[in-house]
Amino acid sequence: MEALMQTNVLGYKRRQGKVRDIYDIGDNTLVVAATDRISAFDRVMANGIPNKGKVLTLLTQFWLQSPQSPISDFHNHLISIDIRTMPGPFQDQDLTGRAMLCQKAEVFPVECVVRGYLTGSGWKEYQETGEVCGIKLPDNLLECARLSEPIFTPSTKAETGHDENISFEEMCDRIGLQVAELLRSASLKIYRLAHNFALVRGVIIADTKFEFGMVDGEVTLIDEVLTPDSSRFWPAKEYEPGRGQFSYDKQYVRDWLQKLCDSGAWDKDSPGPSLPEDIVSTTQSRYIEIYKRLTGQDFS
Repeated sequence: MEALMQTNVLGYKRRQGKVRDIYDIGDNTLVVAATDRISAFDRVMANGIPNKGKVLTLLTQFWLQSPQSPISDFHNHLISIDIRTMPGPFQDQDLTGRAMLCQKAEVFPVECVVRGYLTGSGWKEYQETGEVCGIKLPDNLLECARLSEPIFTPSTKAETGHDENISFEEMCDRIGLQVAELLRSASLKIYRLAHNFALVRGVIIADTKFEFGMVDGEVTLIDEVLTPDSSRFWPAKEYEPGRGQFSYDKQYVRDWLQKLCDSGAWDKDSPGPSLPEDIVSTTQSRYIEIYKRLTGQDFS
């Protein structure tokens, strides 16, 4: 099976993100089509992961609309993933399972990152400064240690190029204190609910990022939610602080790319390289596995 690297629905204005193709259908709604593109270190790779876009869409729909989900009552922008609710050209493109009909939102220009465990860029920063995004943490924490309380560490939102971590104070400067506090509170609450839900299913959500916007004057959860593109998922039975963890997300791709960087074969600023077949197949299987573990459903 080949990866779908882009969509091309004629007659509608298209904007391309790193992974999604976004179509304005003109009536205060958008169609957001998740391709199989994969990005890491803010670069899109030359090839994709088959079925990845469907995993992202179906898992987001589960979190936002399933009666099982602990966060389905949060106001969000998703209307439907039923292709029959979308204009005919989208049905003709065979976008079943990878397209979302959504309300348009005035997007806040920040990403709301929540970290429950010390890993990734947070671990690197902690080793250097003892802090993560200006938040002082206890001394002598191990890699991947669970934090006593999740922390909120926002970043800039870049359509191209690199996202950058910012302090909460800088977030307030960008969007205002009242809204920033509301987004921080909502992000931490959603993370805690999702973390507890996943843990019962044998999965640790180590960290994640959310995006929000305004819809009809109300703060609204938008874009993908708690997917292996936006979160780190670890098997709880194998969790052990003091080392890197097995993951059901794109960390596997990041690790392979880091080896390329260490060898001098890639510099993170050049276009993303082509992923080998074994990296593609293993990443695909891990994405599908986390979908099955969290939803309790088979992927087809």
